[in-house]
Order: sequence, then structure tokens, then C-alpha cells
Amino acid sequence: MSQIEEKLGTLTYKADHTSHIKIENSDVCLKQCKDKPCTTACPADVYAWDKTQQKINVSFENCIECGACRMICPFDNIKCHWPRGGFGVQYKYG
Repeated sequence: MSQIEEKLGTLTYKADHTSHIKIENSDVCLKQCKDKPCTTACPADVYAWDKTQQKINVSFENCIECGACRMICPFDNIKCHWPRGGFGVQYKYG
């Protein structure tokens, strides 16, 4: 187990019933984005390319709210805002 996986294991999540992350246009991912950097840059594996459906699947309930997705998408196609109050990741210090 990597050090990142160990740290992620200490976090707790309170998932909302609606996503705070949205792929604006799935055609951009399919037709323009060759490398799909969101699938490798996200430390919590929120983004995964589904070859069968030809789209990015978003597991928003895994999000650790680090902001990497906002910076890594070369097409500014990922819209991410903070979860509603009381939802999202809960960090433990120490």
C-alpha cells in the first residue's frame, strides 16, 4: 500500500445525493482529449474512462476536494464546486 493510499484511508466522507462535479461536454473528452489527464492526476480516483460507453465516469463521493481536476483538464471541461455544507470529505489531523 502506498503512502497516499494510507493517508486516503484515514479520511471519512459524507456523500451528498447530488454530484458537485460535472463534465460539461462529454464529446470533448471523447473527441479532443487523447490523454485523459483527469484519470491519472486525481489522487482519489474520481475520474475513470469507460471504454464501453466512451465517456468519463465521475465517482464524486471519492472527491477529497484538492482541486487537481480544475487545474489538469486542458479543455476546462470539468466544473467542480464545493459540496453543500455538511457533505464531502472530513480530514483527520495527526
